[in-house]
Amino acid sequence: MTFTDLPPRLDAVVRIPGSKSITHRAIIAASLAKGRSVLTDFLMCEDTRYTINALRELGLLIALDGNRLMVEGQGGSLGRGLRGKTIYLGNSGTSFRLLLSVAALSRGDFVLTGTARMQQRPIGPLVSALNHLGVEVSCIGQDGCPPVRIRARGLRGGKVSISGDQSSQFLSSLLLSGPYAETDIAVEVTGELVSSPYVEMTIHVMDQFGVRMTRDHGRCFRIPSGQGYKARKFGIEGDASSASYFWAAAAITGKTIATTNIYPHATLQGDIRFLEILERMGCVIEKGSDWVTVHGRDLSGMEVDMSDLPDMVPTLAAVALFARGRTVIRNVAHLRHKESDRLHAVASEWGRIGASVKELPDGLIIHGGSPLSPAVMNPHNDHRLAMSLAIVALRAPHLGIMDKDCVKKSFPTFWNLWSSLQKKPTNCGLR
Repeated sequence: MTFTDLPPRLDAVVRIPGSKSITHRAIIAASLAKGRSVLTDFLMCEDTRYTINALRELGLLIALDGNRLMVEGQGGSLGRGLRGKTIYLGNSGTSFRLLLSVAALSRGDFVLTGTARMQQRPIGPLVSALNHLGVEVSCIGQDGCPPVRIRARGLRGGKVSISGDQSSQFLSSLLLSGPYAETDIAVEVTGELVSSPYVEMTIHVMDQFGVRMTRDHGRCFRIPSGQGYKARKFGIEGDASSASYFWAAAAITGKTIATTNIYPHATLQGDIRFLEILERMGCVIEKGSDWVTVHGRDLSGMEVDMSDLPDMVPTLAAVALFARGRTVIRNVAHLRHKESDRLHAVASEWGRIGASVKELPDGLIIHGGSPLSPAVMNPHNDHRLAMSLAIVALRAPHLGIMDKDCVKKSFPTFWNLWSSLQKKPTNCGLR
C-alpha cells in the first residue's frame, strides 16, 4: 500500500501481524503437502510454536529463514514408530484440536497433553468421531478432556456425525486430515455450528493448497480421498482479532486509528464483522483494499448474537462499558471452554471495578456509563481478557493488569504497539 491511500488525519497507524488462525492452518496444510512450502507474514507466537513443535515431533522439518517459514511437507506421511512419546501443546486449543486428526495419520502409540486448563477443555466429540473413522484414540482425562492417547494406524474414512455447538475446530480438524484417509470422508454437522467463519477459513486454506471438497446444504462436508496438498508459497494476512483491540481503542477514546495489513473486502476472517458492530454503536468506519480506519464517536449499547464472533466478546464487553444504555451479548455459551471461562471471568473482573454486568448462561448484559474504580485486574491467564482490559484501562483511572505476558499466546508484540498509541501522531509498527 501507499501511505497516501490512508485518510489524512490519523492519531495512529498500526500494522497488524499475521493471522494466528490462518497460520495454524497453513502450517498444517504445508506439512501434509509434498515438497517445500514457504510461508510469509506468518505469526510466530506461543500457540503457533506449539503447532510447529508438535509437527516436528511427528517427523516434519520446519525451519525459520529470516521472515519466511520453510516447511518440508511429506505428502501426508508422518512419524513412524512413535512409541511412548508425549507431545505437549500447552493451552493451545487450536493446536490440540486441529492436530489430533492430523496425528492420526501417523504410525505409533503416543499421547497429546497440555496445561491443567487444557485438561478441562472438551475434546470428546472429536475423539468419538475419530473412533468412528477407524482411529484407536481415547481420553485419559475425565469428562472427555485431554490428555488423549492415540494408537495411530492412519485414517480409515467413512461417514461420521459431529456436534457443532462446542467448537468449529472439531470439524476443521477432520477436514484438514481428510484428503489422506483410505476412503472418502463425509462429516455431517448436527446442531448449531458455532464460529462457522473459521470453517470457511479452513476450507479456503485447503483450497489454496490444492484440496477440493463439497458440501450438501452446508451440513454435510465430503472430502474425496486420494487427494494431496500441493506445496506452494503462501502469504498470511493480518489478524482481524488482533486489530479489534485498536479499533476498540479508537471507539472509546474518540480518536482515529488506522490498521494496515487488513483486507476488509477480501478476508474470510469472521472477526472483521466486529467493524459492523462498532458502526452500529456509532463509530465511523473507512475501508481500503488493505487497511481499515475507525473514527471514534459517542457510543450506544446494542443487542447482538456473537455465536460466530466469540473471540470478540471480551473486546465488545470493554467497549460496552463506555456506551450509553445496555449491551446484550447472546449465544456464546461455548466461551466457557476457552482459555478461561470467559463469561464468568468478564463478569467478575468488570464487576470488581464497579461495572454493572449480569452473567447469563449464554452471554452477558453490560450497562454502560457506570463510574469505574481503581483496581488491579486479573486476566485469568487469558490473552484476550488481558488485551480487552488494556482497552478499559485507556479510560478507567489507575487500572492495573496482572500477568500481562499472557498476550504472548497470540500477540507477542501487543504491549509495544499499544504503548505507542500514547504518541500522537505515530505509525506504530508500520513498515
